[in-house]
Amino acid sequence: MTRYLIGRLSVFIIAVFLLTVFSFSLNYLFPGDPITNMSGIRPFQSSYPLMVELRGGDQNLAIQYMRYLQHLFAGDWGLSLSNGTPVFADGIQHFMASIELILLALLVAVVFGLPLGVFAASRFRQRSDQTVISLAMVGYSIPVFWLAQLIILLFAIKLGWFPITGQINPLYGVEPQTGSILIDVFLSDSEYKAAALQDALNHIVLPVIILAIMPMMLLLRLMRNATQEMLQKPFVKAARARGLSEFRVLVKHAIPNAVQSVLQQTTLIFSLLLTNSIVVESIFNWPGMGNWLIRSIFERDYPIIQAAVLMFAFVILFFNLLVELYHGWRFPIVRHEQYATR
Repeated sequence: MTRYLIGRLSVFIIAVFLLTVFSFSLNYLFPGDPITNMSGIRPFQSSYPLMVELRGGDQNLAIQYMRYLQHLFAGDWGLSLSNGTPVFADGIQHFMASIELILLALLVAVVFGLPLGVFAASRFRQRSDQTVISLAMVGYSIPVFWLAQLIILLFAIKLGWFPITGQINPLYGVEPQTGSILIDVFLSDSEYKAAALQDALNHIVLPVIILAIMPMMLLLRLMRNATQEMLQKPFVKAARARGLSEFRVLVKHAIPNAVQSVLQQTTLIFSLLLTNSIVVESIFNWPGMGNWLIRSIFERDYPIIQAAVLMFAFVILFFNLLVELYHGWRFPIVRHEQYATR
C-alpha cells in the first residue's frame, strides 16, 4: 500500500506541476502585459512598478515562475480587471456555489440511477428492461442546454412552479458568506429564515435536476450492466443452488459486487458533472465557477480566466487522486495489478 500511495502522489504532484506551468504560460499567451495578466494591476496605476518587482517582471522566466508559485500558494491570485476584487476570495465563493450544485446533483443521480439499474438488470431483456434502457439512452443523448430549455418552458414558464435565475430572491437579504446558498441561509440573521430556505430550495431544484439527468442515465446503464454481469458469475449461481431467493441473491451477492465495479467510474461521472455545470450555471445565472469563467471570457478578465481554469483542473485531479487512493485501499487487486504486491 505504501508503494501504491507514493506512486499515486507522485503522479498527482507531477500533474499539478504541469498545471501550474500551463497556468503561468497563459500570462504570456493572453494579449496585453504579462504582469497585468498575473496581478490585475494596469501599467498606468501607481502600484504597477511595485508589482513588477514583486512578480519578478525584470527577471528571467524561471524567477518569474517561482514568484508566481509563491503568490499562488499564498492565495494572492491578483485582482479582477473588471471590478478590482480579489480573485482568490471570489473564486472560493464561486467554487462553493458550484460544489453545492454538483453534490446535490450527484446525490440525485445515485439515489435514482443505481436502483433503476438494478431493476433493469433483474428484468433482463424483458419489456421493462428495454423501456428503462431506452429512456436512459434518450436522457443521456439529449444536449443539456436543450433539455434545460424544455424543462424551464414547462415547469417555470407554463406551470410557474420554480424560478429560473439566481440562488435566492434578493428581498430576503441573505448576504453571501460561503457561496453555498443553503449554508448562507442558515448563517444569516434574517427574520424570515424558513421562508428564505424554502425560496433557496425552489431556486436550486431545476438546476440540480437538469445537471443530474445525464450522470443518472450513465449510472443506470453502468449499474445495469455490472449487476447483470454479476448475476452470471459462478458464486451467484451457487447461491441460487443453495435455495436463496432472488431478492437475497441480488441484495447479498450481486449488488455489493456490482457497486464496486461502478465506483471505478466515479471520476468520469464527476468530470461529467463539472463540465455540464458550466452550461447549467450559465442558463440559470447560478454564481458558480462555470458562470464565473464564461463571464470572464466575455469580459476578457484574464486573471479570472486563469483562476477558473486552474480551479477546474485541480478539482478534477484531486478527485481522481482520492478515488485512486480509495480503490487502492479498498481493492487490493488494484495494487497487485500495478506493483505485483499486496
